[in-house]
Amino acid sequence: MRALDEHAITAWAAACVHSLEVLCPAINGINVYPVADSDTGSNLLHTMSGAHARLTAEPDTDSAAKALSVLARGAVLAARGNSGVILSQVLRGLAETAGTVPELDGPSLAKAFANAHRAATDAVARPVQGTMLSVLQAVAQAVTDPGDLTDVVAIAAKAASEALEQTPHQLPVLAAAGVVDAGARGLVAVFDALAGVVTGTETQISHSCEAHAHTEPDAEQAPYAWEVMYLLEGVADADVPVLRRTLSGLGDSVTVAGDGSGAHAVHVHCADIGAAIEAGLRAGRPSGIRVEPLITPTPIEPPSGPDRAVVAVVHGEELAELLREEGFAVLAVPDHATPSVEEMLGLITERAAGHITVLAGGESLTRAADDAAGHPMIGDRDVVVIPCASPVQVLSALAVHDAGRRANDDVVAMAEAAAATRRGELVVAAEESITWVGRAHAGDLIGFVDGEVVLVEPAGAEPAEAAMGVLNRMLAVGGELVTVLTGTAAPSGLTGELRERLRAERPEVEFVDYPGGQADAVLLIGVE
Repeated sequence: MRALDEHAITAWAAACVHSLEVLCPAINGINVYPVADSDTGSNLLHTMSGAHARLTAEPDTDSAAKALSVLARGAVLAARGNSGVILSQVLRGLAETAGTVPELDGPSLAKAFANAHRAATDAVARPVQGTMLSVLQAVAQAVTDPGDLTDVVAIAAKAASEALEQTPHQLPVLAAAGVVDAGARGLVAVFDALAGVVTGTETQISHSCEAHAHTEPDAEQAPYAWEVMYLLEGVADADVPVLRRTLSGLGDSVTVAGDGSGAHAVHVHCADIGAAIEAGLRAGRPSGIRVEPLITPTPIEPPSGPDRAVVAVVHGEELAELLREEGFAVLAVPDHATPSVEEMLGLITERAAGHITVLAGGESLTRAADDAAGHPMIGDRDVVVIPCASPVQVLSALAVHDAGRRANDDVVAMAEAAAATRRGELVVAAEESITWVGRAHAGDLIGFVDGEVVLVEPAGAEPAEAAMGVLNRMLAVGGELVTVLTGTAAPSGLTGELRERLRAERPEVEFVDYPGGQADAVLLIGVE
């Protein structure tokens, strides 16, 4: 086959339904993310079956573009679950590309795969590695130098399969359960089915998923949250991001996926059903509203090691990368921004642990972490938030973290270390203000100690001199270790000069510095 026409699209849709039907029990059995509710296989099958049924019922599909457009529309209308919505966007991405070419040959199919990846990723409020999106990304990257149609589908199927095997390395909850991602497994079946249609060979369906058998709970469980889905029509394109943000403030697994003709499939896991539906009412006309309880079977325990994790949420990408290199999961938040509920839930729920300690490097970040810790989507996890007024206190807490200690003792040790760390800050004034130590003008250097202004230096003053002024005030009451995080406005050589001056004036004090990447501070200083 040299190009995909409408007959090949129909055959592919039928092959997908067959493969997903066969694999449905196995995919359901490995469904542990985002909720271990054993329905991903069923959701994918329902979505693809609805798409196929709509295609076969359509009398006027005399081109690949029309066939894919009908298939995508049917998938959006029938989409169930997060996986079903993402699958619908894969089909939409293919349809959009097919609409610009007479037929899908090798190069145009490669372009369509890249567009499918973009469409699916754009529909998801918070893309996560180790899921269907990782498979789509791998496929899009693998076909950048396309050959004929047979080559493209073979490369795509191989890349999808290899990406699937990597999902446990990208998402801790999968590694703990010893499974690959369920949605990604279904997507591999979709690519395999396409390769089978193009080459004229029967698709070999492998049942190997390292399936985890969920056990039924002893008694009927109450839902801890709800899956809310509806079809939304009459929504303006400009209102879609607003809707996505609103839903992200209610829960997680948020997708708002269009069908290319004005309708959108909306999906969210949340505790407030009414608020999720009201958000749709403000944006357009919801229909086909479906609400299902989220009931997780017996929790999946990590195969070995302590059932606990320490995570952090901080401002500054360079600081976040430093913590990641030490093995901690970190959410990096832009300066002056507050993480969404979904971002915080993701940081917590993607860990393969029942006890999670959250280190929040700022007052607004602490509030966001506290809100997430009490969210119904947390389920049975035990979440403890250690408040830190500054990122330097996060570093102090992590420095005493000991995975070998009892969880409660470790939390106490980290909380005490954070609280015992005095915090200083050197910033450039953005506007004129009155402080406890005098008037500050825009461009002046302002020094803080534990949130109080302690000095104001005029614009043009030496940052090292101002920083030493802050340090001397902090060290006046004692201290053995100074930790400095440099912001993006810190001049080159500043920390080296501080190190030398501190060595000369206070040789007994140890000094360490790291790039922090904060845009709103020249320096952040911690004294222990």
